[in-house]
Amino acid sequence: MHVQIVLFDGFDLLDAIAPYEVFTSAALYTDKPISVTFVSAEGKRTVPSGDNQVVLQASAKLDINQKGIIVVPGASGTLDPTGMDSIPAKLQQATETDLPRFLEGAMENPDVVLATVCGGSLILAMAGLLEGRHAVTHHLGMKLLGATGAIPIQARVVADQNLITAGGVTSGLDLALYLVESELGPRIAHAVEQLFEYERRGMIWKAEGDTPIVQQQGDQSELPKETSSTQSGDGIDFQGLWDTTISTPVGKMNVLLDLKMENNRIVGTAKQGEEVVTLDNPVLDGDSLTWTMKVTKPIRLTLTFIVTVKGDKMRGIVKAGMLPSSKLVGKLVS
Repeated sequence: MHVQIVLFDGFDLLDAIAPYEVFTSAALYTDKPISVTFVSAEGKRTVPSGDNQVVLQASAKLDINQKGIIVVPGASGTLDPTGMDSIPAKLQQATETDLPRFLEGAMENPDVVLATVCGGSLILAMAGLLEGRHAVTHHLGMKLLGATGAIPIQARVVADQNLITAGGVTSGLDLALYLVESELGPRIAHAVEQLFEYERRGMIWKAEGDTPIVQQQGDQSELPKETSSTQSGDGIDFQGLWDTTISTPVGKMNVLLDLKMENNRIVGTAKQGEEVVTLDNPVLDGDSLTWTMKVTKPIRLTLTFIVTVKGDKMRGIVKAGMLPSSKLVGKLVS
């Protein structure tokens, strides 16, 4: 069994060390060869963690053609999502390296199991690699995970074919114990549990078996009604071409909005660079216009827009998961 644990600037120490100890301890109980190495997308180098700049040494470059397991940790930083030392900022910085390209190749290799610990899944998600895949991350990042097109699952460990994700600061232990059981059997995994005096938490969620029946709770008439796309109250005059700027923690986005009414329904498009996307579920409620849309820059996300219009000025906010709300300002150009 060959295991590569990927390091990047700002990685979380526990996310990397916990699996390392599980895999190296498993080698004590089997005659089968087990190798565990720290690697990076850049090759051999000293890599600073996000925990007081404590460093680990990457001894080689990530090899996606090597049969085995690749483990991607999350990041460590401040919980304030607006600073450059924040966890979202460090995860974003990781997506701007060669790492996503390597991970995309690893996902296409049937001989590789790609595993992530805690926020590691968000690196894949923010690079657009988890769309339509079941995954989990730290509980604070679940909304952001869903905003990227992944299918968030509330479980400790989620197995989706050759993609294994774990959620929680200490979940690297549970992830690695599951992988040891999968590769070497339950008795080896149990021996490591006894050595650590730790019992693996939670059931492994898999997209297998019967789908649970969802039980409706309470009187259905009390559930909120869906808002019509043409509900308006006094309404606002939103139609036209709007030149908008969105200030996000990872850079400014210039978006050209084209809003209109067709067949008594609100329709629109958003142009960012050469990319044009259709607005999803636009709803006019009183003086607020809301919609969602998918973007690929600066990262792949599904964004929620809430705007108001006064004359030729547009103002509002844009939301995406655990990222802080971003300010939108715009003006009518035609």
